[in-house]
Amino acid sequence: MSSLEIKNLHAKVENKEILRGVNLTIGEGEVHALMGLNGSGKSTLAYVLAGHPNYEVTEGEVLLGGENILDLEPDERAHRGLFLAFQYPTSIPGVNVANFLRQSYNKVQQSRFMQAHPDAEYKAAPVAEFRKRLDEKMGQLRMDRSFKSRYLNEGFSGGEKKRMEILQMAMLDPKFAIMDETDSGLDIDALRTVAEGVNSQLNGQLGALVITHYQRLLNYIKPQYVHIMMNGHIVANGGPELAEELDVKGYDWLRQTYAPDEPFVGDEREAAPAGPAGAPGITVTRTLTGRS
Repeated sequence: MSSLEIKNLHAKVENKEILRGVNLTIGEGEVHALMGLNGSGKSTLAYVLAGHPNYEVTEGEVLLGGENILDLEPDERAHRGLFLAFQYPTSIPGVNVANFLRQSYNKVQQSRFMQAHPDAEYKAAPVAEFRKRLDEKMGQLRMDRSFKSRYLNEGFSGGEKKRMEILQMAMLDPKFAIMDETDSGLDIDALRTVAEGVNSQLNGQLGALVITHYQRLLNYIKPQYVHIMMNGHIVANGGPELAEELDVKGYDWLRQTYAPDEPFVGDEREAAPAGPAGAPGITVTRTLTGRS
């Protein structure tokens, strides 16, 4: 059984330490939610996992199927089965969607084939077969076929960009998907559509880390495990009830309850009424070494 294991991960950007010892294990087919205020390190974790060159890992390891991927280039990590859905997808004028997806799909398929058959010759899937797969996935996401000829994300609405990210995920069929605030900038209808697209990929084999501020996304994408990040590490973890409690009480309650001695880091705070310390099913931890 494959897993994505993050062990004592420390990282900095521009000589500022952001991640301060993150530990998290995501198993095959599991859905985990990572919540926290802006500035807590959630997106930094996503970019470090994907291999963004601006982030320097100073300690720890990330194991994908037992292999430490921190020394691999971003495309090599994708070939191993890791996918990142961006919070703010980039527009690429001049590159149409169909060509972009076909090139990406072929590269990933070639790498997987060569890993399994190192002495064999890889042959790309016929164009007709690729187009059939693309049409099927676009239909699941309710995307008009005209998207195939449009330039990647150019002139797309926020909802269209997020559906484009999920379409890429569906085509590449990764082992583990990191979704960085997929709900950001979406109205309720677009959120439902994107969530339906994500859920259509959760087939018991795809492991997912859903990064979000708010409970509303988790009403549609149901996690088995919820983790709270503050100041670059995970301070509490539990089940869906933890996200529901946050929705009622806010983050300030959590900070006062589970991390009263931590210096506050973040560019937004939520006022919340005082609540009882602790809650059933919630584990307080400096580092999360396994699943709840």
